[in-house]
Amino acid sequence: MTVTLPGRRNRPAPAAAHPAYRGDIEGLRAVAVLLVVLAHVGVPGVAGGFLGVDVFFVVSGFLITTLLRREIASTGRVDLVRFYARRAVRLLPVATLVILVSLAGAWLWAPPTRFASFAHDALAAATYTMNLRLAGAETDYFGDPAPSPFQHFWSLAVEEQFYLAWPLILLLARGRWALGVLTAGTVASFVWSISKTGYFGTAGRAWELGAGAILSYLAIRRELPWLGWTGLAAVLLGAVTADEGHTFPGLAVAGTVAVIAANGNRLLETAPMRWLGRMSYGWYLWHWPLLLLIAPAGLAARTAAATVALGLAVASHHLLENPVRHHRLWTVRPLRGLLLGLGLSAAAAAIAGAGMIHPPAVPVKGTAADARRAVAAAGNPAITLNRLLLAGQTATDLPRNLNPTLAAAARQRLAPQLDGCHVGLSGPFRPKSDCAYGDRASNRVVVLFGDSHALQWFPTMEALARRHGWRLYSFTRSSCSPAEIAVNERRAQARYLECDDWRREVLTRIARLRPGLVVVSSSVNYRQVLADPSAAPDAVWQTGWVRTLASLKRASRNVTMLVDTPFLTVVPADCLSTRSTSVSSCAAPRRDVLPEPRWREIQRATAVAARIPVVDPVPWLCAAKCPLVVGDTLVYRDSNHLTEAYAKVVAPLLEPHLPRV
Repeated sequence: MTVTLPGRRNRPAPAAAHPAYRGDIEGLRAVAVLLVVLAHVGVPGVAGGFLGVDVFFVVSGFLITTLLRREIASTGRVDLVRFYARRAVRLLPVATLVILVSLAGAWLWAPPTRFASFAHDALAAATYTMNLRLAGAETDYFGDPAPSPFQHFWSLAVEEQFYLAWPLILLLARGRWALGVLTAGTVASFVWSISKTGYFGTAGRAWELGAGAILSYLAIRRELPWLGWTGLAAVLLGAVTADEGHTFPGLAVAGTVAVIAANGNRLLETAPMRWLGRMSYGWYLWHWPLLLLIAPAGLAARTAAATVALGLAVASHHLLENPVRHHRLWTVRPLRGLLLGLGLSAAAAAIAGAGMIHPPAVPVKGTAADARRAVAAAGNPAITLNRLLLAGQTATDLPRNLNPTLAAAARQRLAPQLDGCHVGLSGPFRPKSDCAYGDRASNRVVVLFGDSHALQWFPTMEALARRHGWRLYSFTRSSCSPAEIAVNERRAQARYLECDDWRREVLTRIARLRPGLVVVSSSVNYRQVLADPSAAPDAVWQTGWVRTLASLKRASRNVTMLVDTPFLTVVPADCLSTRSTSVSSCAAPRRDVLPEPRWREIQRATAVAARIPVVDPVPWLCAAKCPLVVGDTLVYRDSNHLTEAYAKVVAPLLEPHLPRV
């Protein structure tokens, strides 16, 4: 397919429409990939090396736009088949190989429970939609405890989505309008990027490619060595000053633009830098799955894995990438190259789809006692549960009758989540119902109030509500403590104002309900996200609880506080699925899973001073250790939230601690 400019005669496309070779840009690719790899390895001082991806974006925008403009200037057209075929035969052979090898590695070494999700990621990588998948899942690039071995394909997806439309836009906005349209789009994308919080979105990243594209229109002919050195310093400064709390790539983008505009840099043009630049694509693809799937902890081991990845990049460059891209089968007939690319993507997608449908099985053995029935029937539920906890500390096999299964726990959604009564990290509080559960006609009103660590007690409270005829209201929000503290939302890296609004609205509603009992609970994991880091954290925490508890006491004659549950050092499903014949080895010592002891004590003491009963659920979860399976019941759905099934197991233990309503 060839797109022609109106009013222009077609001339044969040149044999090679590539921009003139720039050794400094090849070296700039080396800087970019080095920054990314060093950051992922964990080398101290370059935590912001992820900005190397932004350097790649600017370079790609400049080179591709220069290529397209030269083709338009010389022929009056863009041969889209040739354009996309060049990219297909250049990128897809190595990318497909990495996807398939990574899938095999995930099958062999990743926890079996994650394989289906990883296969879904492989499908997204093969179809260049990885950024959309990550954005849809609200993935935290910096905080995910078990990221995907395909996560790094997001940046390639951004580029390819950009280039699907870019040649057509460049043709339609021809002549003097092209630069104006490009500038307007770049500015719009830049504004979007600073007003929205999505890390992976194409709309918020297009300005970086646009910055490189604009540069290709500027006729800078002179060499400006000082500008090149200044730009390189800016890129490096950005890498050493950025971190997960400061990810805006302004310095990196400006520095990259300056290096390209300088038209040369002696350091970047040296042979080692140019060689590493040629290996950058393969090294970028290979390093991440190796670090994630096989590299043990420790800087030395991860450095060795990154070095092996560089070796694989060299091998794939010489044995696969170059032989394919330079073969006359594709260069003479570009349609064949495009079909090759489509075939490779389709094959990788098909294999990934098969992995989604048929993941590896988790070995199970034997049948365990029904924990809920045993505790409910016991004369002394606390003693019975303690016996089950002690047995869990020495258990071996993952039981066949595990409740819920590992897969079901990952999918768990409680009624308040489905009804909008539990609010996520974004959006206003607009529930689909009045958030009442249990006996909705009862005049005995009970409220559950807090963050997601309060939500985990909803099954417990609902079981008690059905037993005693309560009308139970559930008001919870993710990462939003009921204590009146000002916090930042970690993923958005901005003030969590929605939390303040929600808390205020819910306290007003509780006051109108005049409940007979309020059960309040909160995570203690807020120290790192306090909005004012200069304030005394302990004082902020205490003052926040004093204010909230005073409001609750004015609204209800009875308030009970449930203190926080453990934060595990492992992901339960990962550990249990990889150690299904030694599940007790997943149980961590009690002392290792109770962070923020000072804040726990402040919270308890503040409640006691306000004459509010305090209930500590930790003895219901831990003996000397905290087993992940108790009887037949899976305790945790993730590293710090209980499963619905276990919350129901402990209902008889909470009941005696609550006042009559």
